[in-house]
Amino acid sequence: MTYEMDEQSTPEQLRALPSRMLTQVAMYSDRLAGERLGAVGARKWHYAALVALRASGPASQAELSRRTGIYRSDMVAVLNELEEHGHVERAPDPADRRRNVITMTTSGRRHLERLDRLVADLQDDLLAPLTGPEREQFSALLARLWAHHSRA
Repeated sequence: MTYEMDEQSTPEQLRALPSRMLTQVAMYSDRLAGERLGAVGARKWHYAALVALRASGPASQAELSRRTGIYRSDMVAVLNELEEHGHVERAPDPADRRRNVITMTTSGRRHLERLDRLVADLQDDLLAPLTGPEREQFSALLARLWAHHSRA
């Protein structure tokens, strides 16, 4: 259930909570990414899988799941969609014929380059109120928070 909230009528005590502000910005960011990627027939998990393949090369589905944080069961659907569009190929692993190795295709590399530009524009739009140094500081602070809480 989604509804529009009148932020002005929200009590100041709620509006001032960092956890609430992070949640609100995260929801907006997720919606923005979904809309922008969806407009070109992609999803955020497509982008994550392709970035992981570019960064570390061919991988098994399980390894891609670990690299991206995408649940293994969801990774199958993501790879099915990417394969359907010719962006990845699956082939039996020569070292273990029970598993597949996923490789990005030339089409996948071109698609990822387009998505990189789209995601960069999306970041610019999301962070528009911040100056360059503020963006760097904000990203550094978020990274520090994530590093601390991801150890838990």
